[in-house]
Amino acid sequence: MSWDSYIDNLLGHSGGDTDKACIIGMDGGAKWTTDGHPNALKLQGQEGVNIANPFKSKDFTSFMAGGIFAEGIKYQFLRVEDDKVVLAKRKDSGALTMQASKTAIVIGHTKEGGQQGNTNKAVATIAEYLESLNM
Repeated sequence: MSWDSYIDNLLGHSGGDTDKACIIGMDGGAKWTTDGHPNALKLQGQEGVNIANPFKSKDFTSFMAGGIFAEGIKYQFLRVEDDKVVLAKRKDSGALTMQASKTAIVIGHTKEGGQQGNTNKAVATIAEYLESLNM
């Protein structure tokens, strides 16, 4: 089974506001989706680990203090909701929506000028589906 089909699914749910997405594991931040997908959010180096660890520990102070890095771009932390949804933004670079399921973190990127609310809904759809599968 290819996890990359979830990228297409997430983009389809966002009404065109999401341009990139990926899924990483909660334990250690390993990529579930591949960078080969044309709309993959390509996390670099330790970015997956640095995103996964705060979700696993439910301690988001590192995001608050140092921002969130994805594809080498630093996004400003906006807020965390229910210890499982994190929102971030960078002027002229778009926004990130991240939501945890039991074992994964679904990450969607809103293109600059897009509606982050639509990305939030799309990311939630995938994360809640994984949760329903006990993943």
